[in-house]
Amino acid sequence: MNKRKMAVDPGESRIGIAMSDLTGTISSPHSVVRHVSRAVDAAVIAQIAAENDVAEIIIGLALDVSGEQGPQARKANRFAEAVRAQTMIPVIMWDESNSTQIASETQHLLNFGQRKRHENIDAMAAAVILQAYLDNMNDRKEN
Repeated sequence: MNKRKMAVDPGESRIGIAMSDLTGTISSPHSVVRHVSRAVDAAVIAQIAAENDVAEIIIGLALDVSGEQGPQARKANRFAEAVRAQTMIPVIMWDESNSTQIASETQHLLNFGQRKRHENIDAMAAAVILQAYLDNMNDRKEN
């Protein structure tokens, strides 16, 4: 039986969530969660994953231009550890480079209004992260 995959784009004030379809082929924005604290945020993520029968949680990892982990990546790793403490669902780190820029460009191409763009950018960025992950996993299956 296929299960969904969920991506998380952790930010300073908002956390974007995206879900895959049951086949693990298509990613869609799901929701945005307001940041409270690492522990509370991790519990919310674990709850959303459980409610949606998620098989894997993919957390965006912000790497710098040289591919190294900076302060944001270290925060993402600490957040991933907090999520792992809340659930038995596997948590995978995935490079989120340019996900917000790609999400913003996509919203612009889709003619999202300025307000709708701002409200949904984090979930759209999570969808970009998840789609990159799904494409990579599906490419591996084909080879």
